[in-house]
Amino acid sequence: MRNSRRLSVWHACVLAVGLLAGWCGTAVSQEVAGQPGETPEQRDARMTWWREARFGMFIPWGVYSVPAGTYKGKQIPGIGEWIMNSGKIPVAEYKQFAQQFNPVRYDAEAWVRLAKEAGMKYIVITSKHHDGFALFDSKATDWNVVDATPYGKDLLKPLTAACEKNGIKLGFYYSQAQDWNHPGGAAAGGHWDSAQNGDMDEYIRKIAAPQVKEILSNYGKIAVLWWDTPVDMTKARADMLLPLIQLQPGIIINNRLGGGYGGDLSTPEQQIPSTGMPGRDWETCMTMNDTWGYKSYDNHWKPVETLLHNLVDIASKGGNYLLNVGPTCLGEIPEPSIERLKEIGKWMKVNGESIYATTASPFSRLAWGRCTKKLNDTGATLYLHVFDWPKDGKLVVPGLHNEVKSAWLLATDKTLKFTAGAGDLTIAVPAEPLDPIDTVVVLEVKGKLDIERVLPGQEANGTMTLPAPLAEIHGGGAQVEEKGGQPNIGYWTNARDWLSWQFKLEKGGRFEIMATVATSAQSSKFELAVGEQKLTAQVETTGDYETFKTVKLGEVRFEKGSYELTVKPLRDQWQAINLRSIVLKPAN
Repeated sequence: MRNSRRLSVWHACVLAVGLLAGWCGTAVSQEVAGQPGETPEQRDARMTWWREARFGMFIPWGVYSVPAGTYKGKQIPGIGEWIMNSGKIPVAEYKQFAQQFNPVRYDAEAWVRLAKEAGMKYIVITSKHHDGFALFDSKATDWNVVDATPYGKDLLKPLTAACEKNGIKLGFYYSQAQDWNHPGGAAAGGHWDSAQNGDMDEYIRKIAAPQVKEILSNYGKIAVLWWDTPVDMTKARADMLLPLIQLQPGIIINNRLGGGYGGDLSTPEQQIPSTGMPGRDWETCMTMNDTWGYKSYDNHWKPVETLLHNLVDIASKGGNYLLNVGPTCLGEIPEPSIERLKEIGKWMKVNGESIYATTASPFSRLAWGRCTKKLNDTGATLYLHVFDWPKDGKLVVPGLHNEVKSAWLLATDKTLKFTAGAGDLTIAVPAEPLDPIDTVVVLEVKGKLDIERVLPGQEANGTMTLPAPLAEIHGGGAQVEEKGGQPNIGYWTNARDWLSWQFKLEKGGRFEIMATVATSAQSSKFELAVGEQKLTAQVETTGDYETFKTVKLGEVRFEKGSYELTVKPLRDQWQAINLRSIVLKPAN
């Protein structure tokens, strides 16, 4: 995983090294599937279990759980598994931590049962992270759990057995391009110790390729191979590793191998794409607190409500949710993680039908929550996830033109009355929600879905607000993220990415156009266009990427009607900005 502190620096510098194309879920030069030459039908069959699963567990675990974020009595900024790099710990010194890595409380069966109780369908564990430490009995190096620790036993074998017993798919993460302990492996991750000197090609030949062969040969059927941070991974280097996936027919690989290979799925990290990734399988990985690897003092735990809403939001956009736990050096999953997973499991036990095997929402916008769907031969089942329960007992579903056969509460099967009119469906719901986090209402509708796109409307004073979540993002880099609890377009480092909004005006006139932005760049220019009307806009620094200010961009005249507004960077004058909204305000 990425170092969050480093990401902020890269973001401020507009990611000059261009890493995002390889490992942030963005566009890549070509697609690679697990089986060369397979047909689309064969690929769909191979991906079926993954698309139906929707929810998995991520387990980053290793020697970094010993220092647990503290080195020489100081708390080291950044995420836990990056402490060797962040603290610039010498190789020989870091290796001493292995003597304290003794996970005697590790219970693979309990871990898998917890994942299953939470409603998760697969697990991805770090077979080797950036510190080069292998959780398995590797013959390629003695820097592994069997040879370097007092525990002395392979950690992956019992997990493999437990997953097979409980019907959970197992995947292995492998850091192929960053290894801070083996000579040549640190080329991509920076140098601070002469012990890291070496040739990267030699490292891949002698360490990475043999270890990938080991994890794909010695642990039964492996469902996923999860590469990471492909810095300096040329096509030639990637080609040393890619053929090894044939050891596991049917395996799914992500997009972080490098060398221009797109893999089977994209992997946005710590954020949810605003419109999903239509036409592409994708999986958002997220932490429960602020770190992937265990940090003893990171108590910034996300509430269950946030985690559940993330799960639903991701499913409603056609993606999977890979939720992280970071075990301790004794082999324990932190209690706050266990508590949250069990609460999620309670909700999933009742409402899992609305997540598993569903596809993306057919609605452009739902003010009260999200929607997932399942298509069938006669129509569709729509699962309405109501986050904000209507106080008047009327749940309005906008733009639905299909005939509705029935409506009911998923948790109780209680039938609900509904009325259709003027393009909207109104469902009579109880005064109080069954679940304050997300109560699911089910609609069974006839025929091919016929849903009108609902456009943002004007406020009573004539103002039109175009918020970040409603933008259509054209390109692969820019994504919706959150700063200060509010969504904005971030990661907008590529000048080829651009935005568009569709909206409808009932009242025309002259409007001031304003943008709420944050940037550390001295200035950034872009073109804002509505039809034939265009203006060149410039924003100046607000100090940093979390300090938002509203700036006037210019004035434009509109008549009553429907419009599309676009924002396109001026490529030679563009610097990254975070954009919260565009507002059209009637001019005095």
